[in-house]
Amino acid sequence: MDITEFVAQSIGQWRSQRSAHHLAFGHFEAVESEIDIMALAVDDPAVIDLCKLHNVDPTQVVSPFRMTWEGQSDWEENEVIKGTCVLVPIPDPERRKCGRLLRDQGYAEEIAAIGDYTLTEDGMFVLITPYERAAAEEKIWFVNPNVRCRVSLIKTSAGTGVVTASFSSEIRQGVKS
Repeated sequence: MDITEFVAQSIGQWRSQRSAHHLAFGHFEAVESEIDIMALAVDDPAVIDLCKLHNVDPTQVVSPFRMTWEGQSDWEENEVIKGTCVLVPIPDPERRKCGRLLRDQGYAEEIAAIGDYTLTEDGMFVLITPYERAAAEEKIWFVNPNVRCRVSLIKTSAGTGVVTASFSSEIRQGVKS
């Protein structure tokens, strides 16, 4: 599997259930959310702007997409968790299963970020993203075309300690077209 196949398989509406252990607070959180992953054109203005922000040649872009989410947490019962993010894969021309992922909003910090991704031989997407005060490690794999799992770790910026560990199971809503 390469990044184009991974993104194509991810497009759609997903229902997610996430359990998170916030080790710094000694707290367990359960989150249920709806996630929409939509393909974007390589010449979409949001894609071009993100490339300019990171000084990346837009001709290197493949399979850009937008992810939006809305959900509820049991930590803050009346709070709605929602957001949107543009993600732009830039594959390594020499190593087809590796590359960079540009984000207009990060996972660990709400700032633009660049992560390094690898697709393993068994189809797992592994993303490592350094931030100013933390680092995120995400792993996503498909159990079948309509079920995927995601493990996320937020680590200290030095990578020596884990601050948050979470597991999500995501079920595609409806049949993939």
